[in-house]
Amino acid sequence: MVGNLIILFSALFAVLSKDQSAGNVGLSVSYALQITQTLNWLVRMTSDVETNIVAVERIKEYGETEQEAPWEIPNKKPNDSWPDNGMVEFRNYAVRYRKGLDLVLKNVDFTVKGGEKVGIVGRTGAGKSSLTLALFRIIEASEGKILIDDIDISELGLHALRSKLTIIPQDAVLFSGTLRMNLDPFNTHNDTEVWASLDHAHLKTFVEGLPAGLNHEVSEGGENLSVGQRQLICLSRALLRKTKVLILDEATAAVDLETDDLIQKTIRTEFKDCTVLTIAHRLNTIMDSDRVIVLDKGKIVEFDSPPNLLQNRNSIFYSMCKDAGLA
Repeated sequence: MVGNLIILFSALFAVLSKDQSAGNVGLSVSYALQITQTLNWLVRMTSDVETNIVAVERIKEYGETEQEAPWEIPNKKPNDSWPDNGMVEFRNYAVRYRKGLDLVLKNVDFTVKGGEKVGIVGRTGAGKSSLTLALFRIIEASEGKILIDDIDISELGLHALRSKLTIIPQDAVLFSGTLRMNLDPFNTHNDTEVWASLDHAHLKTFVEGLPAGLNHEVSEGGENLSVGQRQLICLSRALLRKTKVLILDEATAAVDLETDDLIQKTIRTEFKDCTVLTIAHRLNTIMDSDRVIVLDKGKIVEFDSPPNLLQNRNSIFYSMCKDAGLA
């Protein structure tokens, strides 16, 4: 619009003015015709400057973001066999997602013995998944501490800690690449062990039926596999790692009941000597646990065996089981 107005007035003044020479009129009109292109270039340059400034702002923001704890701390490295028993202990633990926010876990204090199977239940927002994040130190403690086999995990390097824990998440995480790479990303196991883990996860028949077998290409996010198959691949990956502490973060929430039963059966047999913390989506999956933690508003309100909790008709666990038709 600005360019058109300049051209209009340039031509208008050339016509109205009587004493102008033809050369001056031609020069002014030709320059006026170029103004639109110049204005377009100006807008483009302004846009490029703004884009580059945003990039600098992002780099500045990332540079000022608080980093995670060190990946490795050589003088605090635990033994290769740690944890031997898999005893998990929370001592007056409290955590918030970042400074200024309310605590999501408050004065959490409990001990899980080595090899014990513990279910974690609670209403939405009770703090179940926050316990998992705290164990992997994705969020750091505000108060208290967590001990695994009497070693304070806050003193360990993140790699030393996370490599000794195994999680089967609610949303299966797969990467684009071969099936074998997804099962054994660091290539620390032989093919016999990989096939054995697939057999225990009830996937061996499926993989044997694939033309490429273990070299079958998995698309980004595992889109060329069903949800149940993705979850079983995560289970197979956990079987390969076979650490002393296993966390199930609503691992069967996205699969059908038949696949749920397969996963639960495998976990009971293959992880019978491991400490298993199960965040329950379906209450029937934790009814055979040794003990159950009931969370409410970030606090432990009940911690006992399922039969004892069900005997108390005033307990939260009883009311949840009644809602689910299990009591």
